[in-house]
Amino acid sequence: METKPKRRASIGARRSPDTEAAVKAAARELLAEKGYAGFSIEEVARRAGAGKPTIYRWWPNKADLFIAIYGANKDAAIPVPDEGSLRADLLRYTRDLWRFWREDTAGRVFKGLIAEAQTSDSALDALRFKFMPERLAAPREMFVRAAGRGEFAPEEIDDRLELWVAFNWLHALTDRLSEDEPSLSRKIELLCR
Repeated sequence: METKPKRRASIGARRSPDTEAAVKAAARELLAEKGYAGFSIEEVARRAGAGKPTIYRWWPNKADLFIAIYGANKDAAIPVPDEGSLRADLLRYTRDLWRFWREDTAGRVFKGLIAEAQTSDSALDALRFKFMPERLAAPREMFVRAAGRGEFAPEEIDDRLELWVAFNWLHALTDRLSEDEPSLSRKIELLCR
């Protein structure tokens, strides 16, 4: 017989650390079981013993909650390298990113956010204005450092970053995340010229 989770009381405008931890744990569990398509605030609330209004106050929709889970998992799994060159940094970071997308639950299902953004304005806004700025901060740091070392002109930072993102998303969306070593190195070299 399934036991109901203990109901968690709100502490007002502040986030209760216990409730937040329970919500995130329930969200991770649900993502692992049902993927992004089966992920819902209602089910997370039920599993966490939290009120839906509390969750919606913290994360206005499922895309925002997913972005919080994805960000925490990715930040814990992928350090920002500083190997002394953009080529070395990107090669290491790209390998780590692809491993994260293959092995981490949130990483494996993040394509669901991209798919939902094609039909939902709120998911598109979350992807464009929350996910992208937050998730590109670390890779952007590598490009800024490289420009500072004189590897390319500073006005090229955003263009090169966009090309790198497009390259990675192409591989993610076509399920080609175990690229052979020579090909990956060759493509990173082209991005760094």
